Parts: sequence; structure tokens; C-alpha cells
Amino acid sequence: MTTLSKKRRSKLRMVARAILIILGGFIAAYGLESVLIPNNVSDGGITGISIVGSQVFSWPLGVFITVLNIPFVYLGYKQIGKSFAFYSVIGILSLSIGTSLMHHISPIIEGDTLLITVVGGVILGFGMGLALRNGGALDGIDMLAVLLSRKLPFGTSDLILFLNLFVFIIVSTVFGLQGAILSAIAYYIASKVIHIVEEGLSGSKTFTIISSKPELVVETIRDRLGRGATYTLAMGGYSNEKFKEITCIINRLEESKLKEIINEIDPGAFVAIYDVSEVKGGNFKKRDIH
Repeated sequence: MTTLSKKRRSKLRMVARAILIILGGFIAAYGLESVLIPNNVSDGGITGISIVGSQVFSWPLGVFITVLNIPFVYLGYKQIGKSFAFYSVIGILSLSIGTSLMHHISPIIEGDTLLITVVGGVILGFGMGLALRNGGALDGIDMLAVLLSRKLPFGTSDLILFLNLFVFIIVSTVFGLQGAILSAIAYYIASKVIHIVEEGLSGSKTFTIISSKPELVVETIRDRLGRGATYTLAMGGYSNEKFKEITCIINRLEESKLKEIINEIDPGAFVAIYDVSEVKGGNFKKRDIH
């Protein structure tokens, strides 16, 4: 494959990912504006705080979503990388624009609070999961939790739950206790749907990689992700061939980027991916890649 064709395919992949992230943003906006918000049910994270701000100050929801996520996009840029920040900007802007366009859509469900909560959570989770699966994010609280998990003795999922506890307390001041409880249920449902769509949302990931270009793979992971990796000398059971097996642990937001790196360098590489619920100690830190 020529260099030109590789560049063309790379650009097509970028465009396809951007389109899917935009689609995810609009789906999430539909879940918010046509199901949850008209029935006094909110979301968690920065989106939940934005909904409260929109209700209190009567400003467009999209304005709050955009402004409040700015510091978290910068955080994602510094801690995860340029491409993640770029795709997250696309996702957050899509969500913001989508909420403005769909603000006057009549609610598709009214009255049945349980059905509202379930349907809204599923739609919202599908949209957010679609964005995460393609390398972007629609809400900044996940990025904050990833950063705090490196500084505190708690897992990422525990910190997300802890941070959202304060969000739902704030939600209760606008939507009442019932609205806050329903919002928490909707958020829980959305998180489970995200897990299904994005495949492995919670915790970290361990990549075991067997490549014909192990040194280049490790060097690229270090340069583009700021992550370290380890070698294990192994021998094929059938061929008796000696090779270097690469092991690399990353957080869930970096998974799509690492897959992209491996595919670019060695499309035929053997890759095994494992869920890791928590990582402590050692040297699980990112180098500054900027």
C-alpha cells in the first residue's frame, strides 16, 4: 500500500469517526430534550449541572454544556492527547447544537415516570457510548475522574460515582428529591448502555501485543500516548520462534487510540485485550506528550 493511499484511508477513518461522534451527540441531545428534561429528569456529570444552570438562569442548555466542558477538554488534551480532545470538541459541540435544535420537540413520553427514566437513559447512553467508542466524549466528568484516580487511592468508577453524588444533590434543588432519584436511575441505565456500546467503559485495559515490529510499537505508544510498556521474552509453542510480547496498561479513554496505533504499524499483529477493574502502585503514569 502506497503512502498516499494510507493517508487517504486515514482521513476517511477520521471523517467516519467524526460523523459517528456527531450522530452520538445528536442522539444524546434527543434523549435529553425529548424524554428526560420535559419530564423533570436530569442526567449526571457536567450535563446534569448544565441542565440545572439552564433551568435556573433560563439560558440555552447548549451554552452551559459548551462553557462548562471547556476546562475538561483542555484536561483531556493534556492527559490523553490531541486527537481525543479534538473528537471531544466535536462531540460536545454536537450535543450543544443538538439540544438547541431539539428544544421545542414535543416529549415522546409523558406521565409514566419509570418508562421515561428507562427510555431516556437508554437513548442517552447509546449516544454517549457511540461517541466514546469512536474516541470522543460528551461529558467532562469522566476525564476528571481519570485524572483524580492517579492522585487518590480510588478507582475511576468509584470517583465517577462519588462526583455524581454531588451532581444529584444539586439536581434535587431544581427537580426535587423525586427528580434527583429518577435522574440517578436514568444515569445508571445510561452508564450500563454505554458499557455495552463502548465495550469496556469501566476500569482500565491491558493490551497484550505480539508484533513483528515490537520496538516501533512501544516507541509509538510512548510518543503518542505517553504510556510505558513492558517486554516479555516468549517462545512459540509450535514454531519455537522467540519473540517479544508487549504488555501495556491504559485507561479506557485511550483504547481506540492504541488500537489505531497498532493497526497503523502492524495490521497483522496479535492483540489480546483484558478488562482491569483497578490499577494501583507501580508506574502507571503518563508522560507529558506535549
